[in-house]
Amino acid sequence: MLKIKKISETIGRKVYTDTGDYFGEVEEANLIENKVDSWRIRIASSMGSFLGGARGVIIPHQFVKAVGDVIVVSRASLPLEEGEETVEETVDLSDKGRDAEVTVL
Repeated sequence: MLKIKKISETIGRKVYTDTGDYFGEVEEANLIENKVDSWRIRIASSMGSFLGGARGVIIPHQFVKAVGDVIVVSRASLPLEEGEETVEETVDLSDKGRDAEVTVL
């Protein structure tokens, strides 16, 4: 049976990548026309070094793989991979005509 969660229940949930790394906590869900468009995530201090010291990111909902006791996001949605040294304010993650961006806060 499918259990439907309220948006308010997801605030503060821990966020992990699909590779099992702790990423942060949900701060906010951004809605457009009563549908989740993106998630604002406060990133963990351990991940901040990969994102140039950023405190948070906005991840489009298309990169969320699961919502339950924790939130699982695709590692491909992260704006930087290990070893990169530069940080851009916004990283374009366009997908076949649909504009999607991860915004570094």
